[in-house]
Amino acid sequence: MTSTSPDAAAEVDADVSTGPISAPVVAALETAWATIRARHPEVPAVVIVLGAGSGGAAAGGIKLGHFAALRWHHHGERLPEVFVGGEGLARGAGEVLATLLHEAAHALAHVRGIQDTSRQGRWHNARFKALATEVGITVTKDPRLGWSPTALTADTATAYADTITALGKALRLHRATDAAPVRGPRKTTPPCVCDCGRRIRVAASVLAAGPITCGLCGTDFTPHQPDEKDQP
Repeated sequence: MTSTSPDAAAEVDADVSTGPISAPVVAALETAWATIRARHPEVPAVVIVLGAGSGGAAAGGIKLGHFAALRWHHHGERLPEVFVGGEGLARGAGEVLATLLHEAAHALAHVRGIQDTSRQGRWHNARFKALATEVGITVTKDPRLGWSPTALTADTATAYADTITALGKALRLHRATDAAPVRGPRKTTPPCVCDCGRRIRVAASVLAAGPITCGLCGTDFTPHQPDEKDQP
């Protein structure tokens, strides 16, 4: 067990009270996004939003990042939004940059008119994987999220070394995770979904009897599992 001396506590309080707290973090995220755009000119300008990644997520889940098109009005034009979950800042500068690059891949998909996700934006398909490779991240396949879990390549970490350093200096705070709400027993069976996003509800015994195939996309309906996070 450790304790903080009165002098050290006073120093911390002085740092908090004499200057902005969240602005340097947002500024560092915006600078990192500008660096990504310099390397990938098709990536659009965005509004960076820092907020709660655990609010409303499944138990134990954290939304690390999210890209949303045309959410903001700015001098007569519409700008996309990139949300960054405050809880995820605790992972460190390299992981946060990986999240920004993940969202940059989604931004490229939007600009190019590529459908890179399905199942209400949760399932990341092979087209997203190709875009992720283009911006310099590797993705692995998750059974619920598709090609979503993200990591920097060694070459990307080297190329963005200055950006990672700058982010590391700015990331001096992170958000506490919200406690998961206590839920009662489920009274209904979860819906089943296919790859094109259609949803049906059937009894577990009916689903167990054999596959139910969507007539539009040709994939089987499977029980929907709420995603714990948007990516990695």
